[in-house]
Amino acid sequence: MHHDVLDLRSFYYQRALGRVVQRILRDRLTAMWPPERTSGMTVAGYGFAVPMLRPYLARARRVTALMPARQGVMPWPAGAPNHSVLCEETAWPLETGSVDRLIVLHGLETADHADAVLSECWRVLGPGGRLMVMVPNRAGLWAQSEATPFGIGRSYTRGQLEAQARAAGFVTEAMGAAVYIPPSDRRFWLKSAQMWERTGSRIASVLIAGVVIAEFAKQVPAMIGPAQKILVPSPLEVLGGIRKPRPLVRPAPHPSGGQGRAGMNIPGR
Repeated sequence: MHHDVLDLRSFYYQRALGRVVQRILRDRLTAMWPPERTSGMTVAGYGFAVPMLRPYLARARRVTALMPARQGVMPWPAGAPNHSVLCEETAWPLETGSVDRLIVLHGLETADHADAVLSECWRVLGPGGRLMVMVPNRAGLWAQSEATPFGIGRSYTRGQLEAQARAAGFVTEAMGAAVYIPPSDRRFWLKSAQMWERTGSRIASVLIAGVVIAEFAKQVPAMIGPAQKILVPSPLEVLGGIRKPRPLVRPAPHPSGGQGRAGMNIPGR
C-alpha cells in the first residue's frame, strides 16, 4: 500500500495533529542539522519530506523535494518557484554524489524495494554526505493506527533500520525517537505535546515513541596497501621510435626448411 500525496498534504497542513507532528519532527531535524550550517550545500528530500525541507530554503544552495510516482506530486513551496519533482522509486533525477544532506520521510516504509531506495540514497550522496531517515516505530502506537500516515506500510525497530542501512553501505551516526503523544486529536495531547517530547527520552521504557529517527553517513573507504610504481614510456622515447623504427625481427626458419604455421609456407608433400 502506498501513500497518496493528497492525504499527506491534508495530514501535515490541515489537521491539527499533523501540524503538531510536523513541528516535533522539524525541531528534531534542525537541532541535528542547523539550517545555518547548510550554506552552499545541496539538500534533498524523498517521500513526503517537504515539511522538513522548508527551513533550508533560505540557506542551502539548492533544495529538491523528490516524490515517488506511486504517491504523486504537488507543487512546493506554495507561492514560490517549484522545488518538487516526480520520480521513480529507484531512478532519481539527481547526479551521482551531488547531494550533501538527504531526508527520507514516508519514503521507506511503503517502498516496493526498500533496499534499492537506500542504494539510491547512497548513490546521490557525496562522500561524507548525511542521510536522515524517519520511519514508524514498530513498538509504538502510531504504527498500529491507520488514522495517520505512520500506520501505512511497514514499521521498523531501531535494529532493523540500522541493519538495512548498513547493508546499503551507510555508517550509523545517531539513533533516536520522537512523537511520544498518542495518535489522538484530543486537545489535551496536542497542547501537551512539547512537554511529552522533553520528558519522553528520559522515560522511554514507559513511553514508546511513534517515530524512529536515524542519521547515517556515507563514508567512502580510502584505498589501502603499498603504492605500486607504474612505468610509463617517455614521450621522447615514443617519438624516437617513430623516427627510427626498430628492425623487424623475423621468426627463425622451421627445422624442415619452411616458415611453419606463422608464414603458412609448408614444404610440399
